[in-house]
Amino acid sequence: MGRAYEVRKASIQKSGATRGRMYTTFAKEIYLAAKKGGVNLAANDVLKRKVEKAKRLQIPNDIITRAIDKAKGVGGEEYFSTTYEGFGPGQSTLIIKCLTDNVNRTVGYIRSAFNKVNKSLGVTNSVSYNYDYLSVISFKCNDEEKVLDNLIANAIEPIDFDLEDEILTIAVNPSDEQKLKDVIENLYKRIEYIYDETGMFAKDKVVLKGEDKKTFEKLLNMLDAIEDVSEIYHNVEM
Repeated sequence: MGRAYEVRKASIQKSGATRGRMYTTFAKEIYLAAKKGGVNLAANDVLKRKVEKAKRLQIPNDIITRAIDKAKGVGGEEYFSTTYEGFGPGQSTLIIKCLTDNVNRTVGYIRSAFNKVNKSLGVTNSVSYNYDYLSVISFKCNDEEKVLDNLIANAIEPIDFDLEDEILTIAVNPSDEQKLKDVIENLYKRIEYIYDETGMFAKDKVVLKGEDKKTFEKLLNMLDAIEDVSEIYHNVEM
């Protein structure tokens, strides 16, 4: 059904080389969700899902609480979500998602990384038109027909629906993410998601070799080392 989307780690190059980086990223994402939709988990599905995911990944409760408190106005920091698009070696492209309290600082760091490998940032939509914005989940399943029937009954049309080795992967438009999870969690009361991401998936992959591959890996490592970077999406087959 539609394009087969990868859900392996190579599909979305996540930052978080250390637990501390992951804590920081989740704190910012929870803050943004609470700031936008309110701090009441019962009335803010996005915040509720962020908190649930953080707990599954064993993010400490005090980090979650402090992030929500900041959204209430406790503490002076304010974060913004920004996205940059760039061109790497060969036919490679990258989309870099950042959570920052200083946009000028962040874009300076991002631009510097590209300059060091003689590559450049692009303008909005110069790269992203070659990516699909999707919400993707995967979980253990032995009755995919029941799942599909329930999705259709709730007016959810999967963009991709694939069962492999008893792991069901479902890709939907992000606007259907909350509804999708409501359906799945009603079917499976103790569901554990193996994969749970909303992000940019490249429509086509490229293979880099030789110096292009080395340059791309150098650029990727420099971007990943920037504290404000939360996600890096690219079209390179790793």
